[in-house]
Amino acid sequence: MTDITDDIAEEISFQSFDDDCRLLESLLKDVLQREVGTHFMEKVEKTKVLAQSACNMRMATIEDTAELLEKQLATELSKMSLEEALSLARAFSHYLNLMGIAETHHRVTKARSAAKWSKSCDDTFNQLVQSGVSPDELYNTVCKQEVEIVLTAHPTQINRRTLQYKHIRIAHLLEYNDRPDLGHEDREMLIEDLVREITSIWQTDELRRHKPTPVDEARAGLNIVEQSLWRAVPHYLRRVSNALKKHTGKPLPLTCTPIKFGSWMGGDRDGNPNVTAKVTKDVSLLSRWMAIDLYIREVDSLRFELSMNQCSVQLSRLAHQILEKEKSSEDRHENWNGPSNQNQSKHHGQHAPPLPTQLPTGAYLPSCTECNDVESRYPRLDVPGTEFMPLNRQDGKAFLKAEESPNNGSKLSIKTSGNGNASNSGTAPTTPRSASFSSSQLLAQRKLYAESQIGRTSFQKLLEPSSSQKPGIAPYRIVLGNVKEKLLKTQRRLELLLEELPCEHDPSDYYETSDQILEPLLLCYDSLQSCGSGILADGRLADLIRRVATFGMVLMKLDLRQESGRHSDTLDAITRYLDMGTYSEWDEERKLEFLTRELKGKRPLVPPTIEVAPDVKEVLDTFRVAAELGSDSLGAYVISMASNASDVLAVELLQKDARLAVAGELGRPCPGGTLRVVPLFETVKDLREAGSAIRKLLSIDWYRNHIIKNHNGQQEVMVGYSDSGKDAGRFTAAWELYKAQEDVVAACNEYGIKVTLFHGRGGSIGRGGGPTYLAIQSQPPGSVMGTLRSTEQGEMVQAKFGLPQIAVRQLEIYTTAVLLATLRPPIHPREQKWRKLMDDISKISCNTYRSTVYENPEFLAYFQEATPQAELGYLNIGSRPTRRKSSVGIGHLRAIPWIFAWTQTRFVLPAWLGVGAGLKGVCENGHTEDLRAMYKEWPFFQSTIDLIEMVIGKADIPIAKHYDEVLVSEKRQQLGVELRRELLTAEEFVLSVTGHEKLSENNRSLRRLIESRLPYLNPMNMLQVEILKRLRHDDDNNKLRDALLITINGIAAGMRNTG
Repeated sequence: MTDITDDIAEEISFQSFDDDCRLLESLLKDVLQREVGTHFMEKVEKTKVLAQSACNMRMATIEDTAELLEKQLATELSKMSLEEALSLARAFSHYLNLMGIAETHHRVTKARSAAKWSKSCDDTFNQLVQSGVSPDELYNTVCKQEVEIVLTAHPTQINRRTLQYKHIRIAHLLEYNDRPDLGHEDREMLIEDLVREITSIWQTDELRRHKPTPVDEARAGLNIVEQSLWRAVPHYLRRVSNALKKHTGKPLPLTCTPIKFGSWMGGDRDGNPNVTAKVTKDVSLLSRWMAIDLYIREVDSLRFELSMNQCSVQLSRLAHQILEKEKSSEDRHENWNGPSNQNQSKHHGQHAPPLPTQLPTGAYLPSCTECNDVESRYPRLDVPGTEFMPLNRQDGKAFLKAEESPNNGSKLSIKTSGNGNASNSGTAPTTPRSASFSSSQLLAQRKLYAESQIGRTSFQKLLEPSSSQKPGIAPYRIVLGNVKEKLLKTQRRLELLLEELPCEHDPSDYYETSDQILEPLLLCYDSLQSCGSGILADGRLADLIRRVATFGMVLMKLDLRQESGRHSDTLDAITRYLDMGTYSEWDEERKLEFLTRELKGKRPLVPPTIEVAPDVKEVLDTFRVAAELGSDSLGAYVISMASNASDVLAVELLQKDARLAVAGELGRPCPGGTLRVVPLFETVKDLREAGSAIRKLLSIDWYRNHIIKNHNGQQEVMVGYSDSGKDAGRFTAAWELYKAQEDVVAACNEYGIKVTLFHGRGGSIGRGGGPTYLAIQSQPPGSVMGTLRSTEQGEMVQAKFGLPQIAVRQLEIYTTAVLLATLRPPIHPREQKWRKLMDDISKISCNTYRSTVYENPEFLAYFQEATPQAELGYLNIGSRPTRRKSSVGIGHLRAIPWIFAWTQTRFVLPAWLGVGAGLKGVCENGHTEDLRAMYKEWPFFQSTIDLIEMVIGKADIPIAKHYDEVLVSEKRQQLGVELRRELLTAEEFVLSVTGHEKLSENNRSLRRLIESRLPYLNPMNMLQVEILKRLRHDDDNNKLRDALLITINGIAAGMRNTG
C-alpha cells in the first residue's frame, strides 16, 4: 500500500507474506493477552471482525450492509473508555507497523530471488548495448555520471529511532526464519526472539516527548550512513563494476563514484530559527568525526587481513620510511624523558603482547555483509570531549598499572578514581561514550585535553609496541598502522575543534582531504596487484577505497539553505549603515549594478564595526562559518523563494565578503572553494519566470566567468515540488515544473553552460513523490544529461535506504534511470496540440483548485474541522515550526502538514483536487482520444496520470465522509459533499484516459496490499474521529492527546507515508 517501494519490486510472494503476517499477528495477540488481559482482547477481536465484514461488503459492492456495519463499529468505539481507546490504538498501530516490516522483507526477498532484476545495471547495460549504444559510449557515460542524493530533515518520519531499530531487528529475524536449514529448536528460539522484540515494542513509549534538535536530526542522517549506506555502497559499486566489465570489457575505475550523498540536516535554516551558524559548524565537524571513526574501524580490519610480506618496491620504501620516522621519534622521546623512563619503556617492550592482539569485530566477515550493529558510536555534542581522558597522567584522575598475569604475560588495566572510564584489560582501548564528570573533573580534563599532544599516546604505544622491535612485520600492516595513527590524530583534532579548544598542530600530523587518505590505500592496492594478489586487492581494500571516494571526509556534504528575503534584509542593514539607501527598495537593474560592482572589487563591503539586528547577525555568521569550512565540507548554498538574478548575486557577494574577512584573520586563503549558489524556484509564478532569471544571470559577464572558472562551467538550479503543489494543485505544478525545466535547460544552452537540475521532491504524491525510476524517466528531454540531484525526505530515507539490501537496489535504480534518460532520453510531445491540451487541463485544474482552497471563505475552517491539522504540532517529529510565519492562512502553512493532515483522513485532497475538472473540460470538448494517445506515447503525461490514479486508489470516500459527519459543523458539510463529488469526477476521467476498468488495475500488488490493511486501518480512522471529537471538548486532556497521536502514528503506518 505504498508509493515508495514500487521501485524495489513490482510483485511479492503473497503466500509467504500472508504467512509472516499471520505469524506476527499471532505473536502480537499472545503478547497483548499477557499485557492487557482477555477481556480487552475480546474487544480487539470484535473490532477487527466488524471492520473485516464491512470491508468484505464494500468489495462485494453491498454498500447498505457495509454502511450498517461501519455505523455499528463507530458505536462500539464511542462506548470505549479512554484507557481502552488508547490500548486499541496502540495494538492496531503496532500491527500495521508489523505488516509494513513483513512487506519490506518480502520485497527484498523477491528481488534477491529474481533471476535478473529489472532496472538493474546488468539488465539496463544489456538493453543499451543491444539497442546500438557502443561499449565505449556506455563506459564513458557511466564513469562520468554525477548523481547526488540529498537527505533532508523534513519532519515526516513519525517513528522514533528506538522503534525503527526494533523494527529492523524483526526484519532480520524474518529473514532468518526463511532459512530452509533451520531446525525445530532453532525455530523455537527464533519465535522467542520475535516475542521478546514485540514485547519490548509494546512496553516502549511510541511518542516523542520532546522536539528533536537540528543536531538530533543530523545524528539520524549519520545513523543511516552507519547502519546501511556504509555497507550498501561497496556492494552497489561492485555490481556496477561487474556489469560494466561484462558489457564493455572494462571495470569501473576504483575511485569513480556515480552516486554521492549530501545532507540538509543542520544546514537548512529556511524558516527554522533553531538552525544557527554554530549548529551548522558542529554538525559539519560531527560528520567529519563520524567519517574518520568509520575509516578507523575499516583500517583496523584491513591490518589484520593484509598479513603478507611480499610487496612492491614503492610500498617497501614507504614502510621503511615510517619505521625510520618512528624510531627517530622514539629516540627523541627517550632522550627527553631520561634514563628512568627508558627503563620503563624497555620493561613494557619486553612484556608487550604480540601484534595483532585480537581480531576486530566482524573482521572475518566479507565487507558487504558486516554485522548489523545499529548502535551509533559518534560522540555526544552537548558536552563534546567528555569521552577523552588522558591515560598517562596522574593528575588526570587516571593511572596506568602493569600487572603480571598468571601466564607471565603483561596485563594492562586502566583504573579510574572518577566514574568516567571503565577498566580495560589486555585489549586496545575503547573510548567511553557517555562519561559523566564533576565540574572540577571536567575542567581538569579539558585542560589536559587541550595540552595533550595530538600524536600517539604512551598508552597506545604500550598496547602496540614499535614495529621496529619486531622484525618481519608485514609492510601493509606498517603502512596501514600509520594510516590509523593519522586518523586517530585527525579524530582527536576534531574533538578539540568541537570543544572549541586550541588545536594548533602540524598539518602533516592529520588528514585534511580524502586524497591524503586515498594515497597510501591506492599504493597498497597497486602493490597487491603487482604481486599477483589481485583477488586480495579487490576485496576489503577496494571496498574501503570506494568508500573514501564516495563519502570523502564528511560522509555527506552539508548544503546551506536560506530564504531570499533574509539576504535582502542583510543587505538593507549594510547599505543603510553605509548611507547608500535601502537595498530592497531598489529596482532589479540597480540591484544588479550594485552587486556586480561590489563583486568585481577587492575590498570587503561589510565594516567590522557594523552593529546589526540578531536576525541579520545570524545570516552574516552563517556566511562566516561557510568561509571557515569551505567547499571541502559544504555543498551548495540554496536560496529558497528565489525569483530574480539579484537573489543569486546577493549570496555571491555576502559569500565573497565573508571569505575576505576570514582569510584576513587567518593570514591564508580560506579552505576549499566558494559554495555553489543554487536558486530554488518554488511557486508557480517563479517557475514560469525561472528561465528568464537564469538568462539574466548568465548574461552578466562576471557571473558567467565565475561559473566557468570556479564551478567547471556548471550551473545548478533547484525546482520545488511541495510549494508549487500547494500553490496550484498537483497537475498544474507537474506541468509548470516540466516547462520550467525545459526553459532553464534552453537558457543554459544559449550561453554554453552545463546545467544540473536539483529536484526538491517530497515523499507523497502531493509533494512530487512517487517511484524514482518513473520520475526520472519522465523528465523533459535534455534535462538529465548524466547529472542529477534529488532530495530524499523523512520516512522515505528509512524506507529507501534503511536496510542495506534495499539501499543497493535504490542506488542501482538511480544509476540506471539517469543513464537511460541520458543515452535514450524520453520523447518530446508528439504534437504541439498535446502541449496546448496540457495548458488547457492545467488552467481549468488550477482555477478549480485555487477557487476551493484560497477563494472559498469557508474552506480554511472546514480544513481545520475535518482534519487533525491543528494537533499535528504535538507529534514532535521535526525541529522546525509548522508555519513559515505566524498567520493562520493556508498560504503560510508548510506543505508537509498540509499533505499530512489530508493523508490522515484518507481524502488525500491536494493530490487530486482540480484534476477531474481539468480532464472533464478537455474530454467534453472532444479530446478524449487525444488524451488516450498522450497517455500511451508521452512518458511525462503517463507518469502524471498513473501517480494520480495511484493516490485516488488510496483515497477512501466513506472514511472521509465519516470525518465530516462527526467533526464538521453542519453549515460546512455541503462543502465536503462537493469535494467528494470532485473526487468521483477525477476517478471517472482518470479511468477514461487510462482505459482501466478500475483503479490500480495496472498494479494489482498495490491493490491487494491496500485491501489487506483495511481491517486495521479503518478502525484506526474511526477511533481517531472519536478521539478528536472528545479532545475538542476537553483540549487539556493529555491522555486524550496521546491517544490521538497514536492514531496518527497508526494511520501513517497503514498509509506507508505521511507528508
